[in-house]
Amino acid sequence: MTAPTNKAKDPDLSPVDFIQLQQYMDYSRVRVKDVIKEFHAGGRFVQHRFGERIDATGFGLFLNAYLEADDFPADLCQRLFWYFQNAERDVQMRRGVYLKEVSCYFSVLEEGLPRDKLEFTFKLYDKDGNGLLDSSEVDRIITQMMRAADYLGWDVTELRPVLKDMMKAIDTDGNGTVTLQEWIQGGMNNVPLLMSERDGQHVWRMKHFSKPVFCSVCRSMLLGVRKQGLCCVLCRYTAHSRCANKNPDPCIRTFVMSNRLIGVTAHGWVSADCDSSKCHFCNKKIKTLAGKRCVWCQQTRHDDCVNFGSSSCDCGSLRDHILPPWAIYSMSKDDKCIENITPDGHVLQIAPVPGTHPLLVFVNPKSGGKQGERVLRKFQYLLNPRQVYNLSNGGPGPGLNLFRNLRDYKILVCGGDGTVGWVLDAIDKADLPVHPPVAVLPLGTGNDLARCLRWGGGYDGTDLEEFLKEVQESSLVPMDRWKVQVIPEDPREIGDPVPYEIINNYFSIGVDASIAHRFHSMREKCPQKFNKMGKGLSFYLRSSTHLSVSQCCGRALDLSSHSLEGLAVINIPSMHGGSNLWGEAKKEDRDGVPAEPPEVITEQNLLKISSQDLSDKRIEVVGLEGAVEMGQIYSGLKSAGLRLAQTSEITIRTNKALPMQIDGEPWMQPPCTIHITHKNQANMLKAAPARPSGIFHHK
Repeated sequence: MTAPTNKAKDPDLSPVDFIQLQQYMDYSRVRVKDVIKEFHAGGRFVQHRFGERIDATGFGLFLNAYLEADDFPADLCQRLFWYFQNAERDVQMRRGVYLKEVSCYFSVLEEGLPRDKLEFTFKLYDKDGNGLLDSSEVDRIITQMMRAADYLGWDVTELRPVLKDMMKAIDTDGNGTVTLQEWIQGGMNNVPLLMSERDGQHVWRMKHFSKPVFCSVCRSMLLGVRKQGLCCVLCRYTAHSRCANKNPDPCIRTFVMSNRLIGVTAHGWVSADCDSSKCHFCNKKIKTLAGKRCVWCQQTRHDDCVNFGSSSCDCGSLRDHILPPWAIYSMSKDDKCIENITPDGHVLQIAPVPGTHPLLVFVNPKSGGKQGERVLRKFQYLLNPRQVYNLSNGGPGPGLNLFRNLRDYKILVCGGDGTVGWVLDAIDKADLPVHPPVAVLPLGTGNDLARCLRWGGGYDGTDLEEFLKEVQESSLVPMDRWKVQVIPEDPREIGDPVPYEIINNYFSIGVDASIAHRFHSMREKCPQKFNKMGKGLSFYLRSSTHLSVSQCCGRALDLSSHSLEGLAVINIPSMHGGSNLWGEAKKEDRDGVPAEPPEVITEQNLLKISSQDLSDKRIEVVGLEGAVEMGQIYSGLKSAGLRLAQTSEITIRTNKALPMQIDGEPWMQPPCTIHITHKNQANMLKAAPARPSGIFHHK
């Protein structure tokens, strides 16, 4: 990206500039607080800082690092630089831009928890670190918030007196300075200070349309070769870039402000190209630019028919999943609810809708490349955006807090197995009155948990409405979760940190774990030992003398008669993208299984006919003979590993450093004792058996 120059020019930014900048911000996962470190002593960009300012090249590097974009347009970078320079009152000092002003501006705009944003801006301007802001420092913060409000399309003239009164209220003791506590308390209780999109405001994205589309503002066609215009993520309202600020129709409302409107159903009409569909009121075809569509029930009507017929909305085919706006209402702020405030400054409460099971959706945008971002936007359109959460912004906590008082709802986790584990841990820690069942939309590769719950190995981009119907038809399955304790033999011997304390899928030692760990760190540390796959794998565990399973529910398990290079403790019938190390028990052999299996099984005649069940509060222990056997199992040439035990708890001891992994996350562990015991059961949703033409159920 070419650095901007210092040549003065009109600094105004067009709506298209703001939309383009927002798209880069949406894709980036870097935070402002991480970038500004590079301009301090020891940072990569410190040479471009002079005093409190950064030069034109430094500004370009800031954008490059913050937006994670080597292709950021140079002309837009130039206009942004001029935009910040124009804020300087002293023309003679316009040799650069203030790093604090740039950082504050972008931190206000980026998504995140309000408390975190407020604390960051306070510390950014608290130059002497005394925990106080004087009036001049507060004014500089407010200036950037005003500019951010202008970027978001707010009426700044209307906002200025509100901010002025707000700042007087924040200084509670009237001493002319603001403490961190006063700043956060005042900011959390004043919407303007949070500077996020308002309810009813469009969330624009530049879009390429594959068929003719018309602007809903000027009613002319969107023309162009690539991205012809803007489309709202939430309601699909379309407009030219030049028309976005020309009083377009409002976007959907996601909640009601008055308690009197709770339960009062109403359509959410948006101007739309109804594509010659029929009007639900008069049953006649709708011509281009002459219709509206309800975002909740997907009904289409002529513009002239909207005010006729029933105004009641039933939310259409997705009514069981949708949390409609008349079920969410705003509450007054007080000290007790500060932690539940939304990013746009509201405290919301949900009123249950009888006969429905609203879906709380968590999306990991980092999963599956750009799949996560696309899935996030699609669900924001199909459902109420208030029930769809980006896990990069505060994790699962805000969503769980909003749904806390509901008794009958479901959760959908969009991501990999690690994302599912993250949400399950958050559910445990949230101490919810009820533990809602969890479905999975698998993103990326692997996805062993999703496979065994019949959600498939990965999302291939097909219709999410059909997927939501499958969630509605799914059944509840309790899934065992296991607590793992790793106790070093010598506390002074430092190994890698243990990644998890809970096992959802599997735990393994030796040859299996080495495959994952090898590609993390050992290849760099000992490259001579990893020239060939076979040598690399067998390096770790040449015989079973390096570990012992001393107890399975108090019963000793002798491994000396086996030549093993690995051990796996598995909770689900899938590892590494679908491999079943336990194997299937033949149906004709299952008749010999006791009606109530014992707490531990080690006898080979019983293990041979024992099937795996993720709800039986038992975990399976499998021995692995080496890399060749692992390859045979992965490729289907061999059905399973060596069945060693089926138990409700297990203790393993090692006498040398070995690679281990929990749910795919590896680490190198010095000699230790490992205790695995049953923790609890998570409520999971299992998809119905796949139909022959099923899309999501590839085994």
